[in-house]
Amino acid sequence: MIYKTEQPEVERKPNRLIYEKNPYLLQHAYNPVDWYPWGQEAFEKAKKEDKPIFLSIGYSTCHWCHVMERESYDDEEVARLINDAFVSIKVDREERPDIDSTYMRACQALIGSGGWPLNIILTPDKKPFFAATYIPKESIFGRTGMLELIPRIKDLWEKNRDEVEKTAMKVTSSIREVYRGKPGEELDKDVFNMAYEQLLTMFDEQHGGFDDAPKFPTPHNLQFLLRYWRRTRDIIALRMVERTLTGMRMGGIYDHIGFGFHRYSTDSKWLVPHFEKMLYDQALIAMAYIEAYQATKDEEYGRAAREIFTYVLRDMTSPEGGFYSGEDADSEGVEGKFYVWTENEIRTVLGEESDLVKRIFNIEEEGNFREEGRLTGKNILHLTGSLSEIASDLKVPVDKLQKLLDDARLKLFTARERRIHPGKDDKILVDWNGFMIAALSKGAQVFNEPAYADAAQRAADFILENMHDSRGRLYHRYRDGELAVPAFLDDYTSLIWGLIELYETTFKVRYLQTALDLTTDQITHFWDNEHLGFYLTADDAEEVIVRKKQIYDGALPSGNSVAMLNLLRLGRMTANPELEMMAMQIGQAFSHSIQQVPSGYTQFMVALDFAIGPASEVVITGDSQANDTKAMLAALRQEFIPDKIVVFRPGEIELPEIIRLVEYTRYLSSTDGRATAYVCQNYSCKLPTTDTGKMLELLTTP
Repeated sequence: MIYKTEQPEVERKPNRLIYEKNPYLLQHAYNPVDWYPWGQEAFEKAKKEDKPIFLSIGYSTCHWCHVMERESYDDEEVARLINDAFVSIKVDREERPDIDSTYMRACQALIGSGGWPLNIILTPDKKPFFAATYIPKESIFGRTGMLELIPRIKDLWEKNRDEVEKTAMKVTSSIREVYRGKPGEELDKDVFNMAYEQLLTMFDEQHGGFDDAPKFPTPHNLQFLLRYWRRTRDIIALRMVERTLTGMRMGGIYDHIGFGFHRYSTDSKWLVPHFEKMLYDQALIAMAYIEAYQATKDEEYGRAAREIFTYVLRDMTSPEGGFYSGEDADSEGVEGKFYVWTENEIRTVLGEESDLVKRIFNIEEEGNFREEGRLTGKNILHLTGSLSEIASDLKVPVDKLQKLLDDARLKLFTARERRIHPGKDDKILVDWNGFMIAALSKGAQVFNEPAYADAAQRAADFILENMHDSRGRLYHRYRDGELAVPAFLDDYTSLIWGLIELYETTFKVRYLQTALDLTTDQITHFWDNEHLGFYLTADDAEEVIVRKKQIYDGALPSGNSVAMLNLLRLGRMTANPELEMMAMQIGQAFSHSIQQVPSGYTQFMVALDFAIGPASEVVITGDSQANDTKAMLAALRQEFIPDKIVVFRPGEIELPEIIRLVEYTRYLSSTDGRATAYVCQNYSCKLPTTDTGKMLELLTTP
């Protein structure tokens, strides 16, 4: 949907956020609200002045965060009330997921739902007693406005402190209870069937995806379903994946001109997106398309993944090699303005070609979507059929239509580039970069594209060289030369995931070594020795109400789910059963929660699928530059065989570095100087083979 708000041209004096590096905080640096960053100074001031904390959490590409900032935080009257009643703290949820997840849970406990902007009122000792998401300046449509709400809360604080304290203690206790956890028994493959059945009941047969509106991509649902299909050969599971990926690619949630996916669809048809673009979506969605391409050999899925990478490498990559976090939904104060087109604009740019493009992308003179029941005159480019279907209707060869469309798209892209661009969140987050390193590495393997491997290596090297402190500990965020926020579990797990994929792409041993080193650090500082599983924060990090553990796989997969698969893969690679045992203990730690609603834990299901097996270990030996070695690797990478690890022992080196980490490769050698595959499955090894077809047969036959 498209909204417009006016921002007055008034010169402001900066508040203390002007000294921060975070883009979201800097967006609020000229508000008249007396903002503090999260830190001891703000809490000491609140205690000293006996004021509650007004905690506002959002992120730089959040549309409604911008709306609230323009309406209220940049308004002198509202700011005066806020400054009088509260000590105000501004937090970027992407930079401080520990704070965000804690108070999002509080919001859900207080009002039954959540979202961003997230506004929480706390006692000076960080206990929440009031929560809301977007709050208008003035009361409207039954939603209390800031001008009315702030005096009410101030009055409550001053006159009913006992009630406030009672609410704060109750909410805090409920949060602690949630994160205390309830371990259960070891899970088996019956839970796969439960997860599948639940996804099936939520599946939108007509448009793909799960549930109604708003509709999120949630690519780990699709990756689980691909594994379920491979395990059971249930064709419905594959159909759910294909219908969803096709619907997403055809819909307005996909940027057909500049590529990449918007964050979610506000309707059930994938037509009207929330226009922000997030790095993690590009990475996770690309991986789902790559796996679908491997499973079906449908070139449209491969093309979708490659187009996502084109967008990321063009628009989301820093000069140093790291990947930026996101792009805003808004430009010039209007959500989606950069992305939508009038029929006249299309005709002006394309001339005679416009009739064909208008037909393909469903461009209408009066617009193709409604806002408040009225057509807007604006068009969101989308498809209502596949390119082959459109080509058939037009009686044009598909390759010719594709060429015409590519040429027209380039002209539209060039014209769009002259528009004012949405803002870019140029901070570099380790966890989201880890996802993209993994995705690019997968893409490099499957599409045999060295540029993707090079980009993945540059990002990994940038993080490893720049985002450690003098102790070797990892940091979460980098921007403008500044490291900030000690790393969370998700930073470790996502980066390790990326490094494992990067090793299997380049076979550079240093990436596998670093993955193992980071795993050791992760276990040392995040593992719960008493109740099992990994905490979100390190043992020496700040505790916000409670030190929590997370397993739910929401918009992003949880750190524990990713850690489980990492441990299994590293355990198999290095023949370390202790890592595999720790992976199984993660399942045990959260099994009670998972059994309640398995469909909420699909990244965990991906890990459990590997754990239950049959999983395979493949060691390929041979001359790294020889054609037969390259051919064997290429054949292996084309197939959808997700539950495997791959190790390479270069035959041209007598004592290659890999044997230091993977001791069992010491005695493996090429047969008659030819590329040779050693395949083991379910802890049982087959005879080595130089025949690529035989290798694949061994991997696909239990």
